[in-house]
Amino acid sequence: MVEATLFYVVGASGSGKDSLLRYARERLAGDPGVVFAHRYITRPVEVDGENHVALSGTEFDARLAAGLFAMHWDSHGLRYGIGREINLWLARGCDVVMNGSREYLMEAQARYPELETVWVEVSADVLAARLRARGRENAAQIAARVARAGQFPASGNGVHVIRNDGPLERGGEQLLALIGARRGVMPCA
Repeated sequence: MVEATLFYVVGASGSGKDSLLRYARERLAGDPGVVFAHRYITRPVEVDGENHVALSGTEFDARLAAGLFAMHWDSHGLRYGIGREINLWLARGCDVVMNGSREYLMEAQARYPELETVWVEVSADVLAARLRARGRENAAQIAARVARAGQFPASGNGVHVIRNDGPLERGGEQLLALIGARRGVMPCA
């Protein structure tokens, strides 16, 4: 049996990570060997946004103090956590797909040395247009996010790049192919 893989999907905010994850999740919904981890975030749920668990700062602190996060980080004034349940899923042989943080990548690699990084890239023009369309940031914040996107180069062992400038299906099928290439034929036990 092939060992389980943790797929750590990263990219600039607005690169389309959530859309790619939603695409793959819908197509793998009946596959018991692939699990998509929810993030716990101190941000309210948005109708078209990430499928996450919204927590208040107090709730986040309580879960952190109880040791319920396998990973956690702060970014752009928000707090993010990945539940320890991923460790159980990996131990049972399930591949786990998660939305990660570029800044936390080195720590994630230290905790999970065999993780596969899926780096979602997008051109600066497309990134700026997507950020404007979602309407969360002002022009200065968008410019800062676009500039920041170039500060994290995709490189190293176990790094797979998906260029997500085109149709969702193109990037989504690339993500499915990556997951499928690393998968064993056995469902998690």
